[in-house]
Amino acid sequence: MDYRSSKSPVLNLWGRFGSSALGRWLVSKLVALKAPYFRSIKPRFLELSPGKVEVLLNKRWSVTNHIGTVHAIAMCNAAELAGGVCLDVSLDRRFRWIPVGMEVKYLKMAKTNLRAVCEYPEFKSIEAGDVVMPVSVIDTNGEEVFHADITMRVSERPSAK
Repeated sequence: MDYRSSKSPVLNLWGRFGSSALGRWLVSKLVALKAPYFRSIKPRFLELSPGKVEVLLNKRWSVTNHIGTVHAIAMCNAAELAGGVCLDVSLDRRFRWIPVGMEVKYLKMAKTNLRAVCEYPEFKSIEAGDVVMPVSVIDTNGEEVFHADITMRVSERPSAK
């Protein structure tokens, strides 16, 4: 099957506004408006293209735990956002997706601002079935503090049959 580029509204917005700081802020706000739970971490998209998405999660009081590090669920939230948007902007337009599972590993204490990075260079070969989107959460020292493998169920859009 020949790959047909994503028709993701997020990718379209990024193409129009992602080249400026204000535009990246706007895209981040609009994505969080569409999926309001993500507003709890105040994410900022740093990079967004088919095969790669990078999201900034600033360490603030509201995302910390009782020991002053970034809370595990805040990192899960950032990872799900990065993995979901990465698949959304990468996936052949004939398919749709939904998350069905997440396996996480807490590798180090998260004491700084963080970047959730999802890279999936083989995106053009995705077919219907389960796809695992790997997400690394990296601190400002360049160390991976958290890793998530997010399982997404990919299926044909009803109109694509």
